[in-house]
Amino acid sequence: MFFDPLYLVFALPGLLLGMWAKSRVNKAFNKYTRVRTLRNVTGAEVARALLDAQGLYDVAIEETNGYLSDHYDPRSKVLRLSPDVYRTPSVAAAGIAAHEMGHAIQDARGYAPLNLRSALVPAVRFGSSLGPWIFIAGFWLQFTTLAWVGVILFAASVVFALVTLPVEFDASRRAKKLLVSHGILVGDEMTGVDKVLDAAALTYVASAVAAIGTLLYYVLLLTGGRRR
Repeated sequence: MFFDPLYLVFALPGLLLGMWAKSRVNKAFNKYTRVRTLRNVTGAEVARALLDAQGLYDVAIEETNGYLSDHYDPRSKVLRLSPDVYRTPSVAAAGIAAHEMGHAIQDARGYAPLNLRSALVPAVRFGSSLGPWIFIAGFWLQFTTLAWVGVILFAASVVFALVTLPVEFDASRRAKKLLVSHGILVGDEMTGVDKVLDAAALTYVASAVAAIGTLLYYVLLLTGGRRR
């Protein structure tokens, strides 16, 4: 198996954007995790207050291990926050906790993109791991049908990445609105939330760009856009 320089043309934009986005996330989080909220509320307290205000008393909040490993699990109705968010009374923690709480609201309101993303998870787990290998096998064996099967399986990852964009953007929009309307953060505190959540959003854009680039590369090879 040799390395094709053409692949860089398709992969490099997503890779560079991903590196830049990760740098922005770390920079924003590290800065605003040191800025305490005026109300001195932790991420866990912010999430609980907003969930209760929306009547989502059945959604539990748990502390989970890892750095920025925060997520909402729609299957078990649990919002899991990393230690730096769960325990810290910072602007960054408040923004991230509110964002994850936004996913709980999406789940409770039947937000269609979130439901679609959840439904795609099994296909993505299978397609993202096996799709490229099936494509490679079909391509080098000149078994075009098998190669297209690999492309189709990998395409599920692209759809997942694209569907993730409105899910994440909407969660941040809900978070920012509720943080202000419930008086949890005020004034310049929202500037920090904007920077943290906007930087995080870029990571999802980078993932989508990377997935699209890889898919286009596969399609180019199969459609004769480049000689083997």
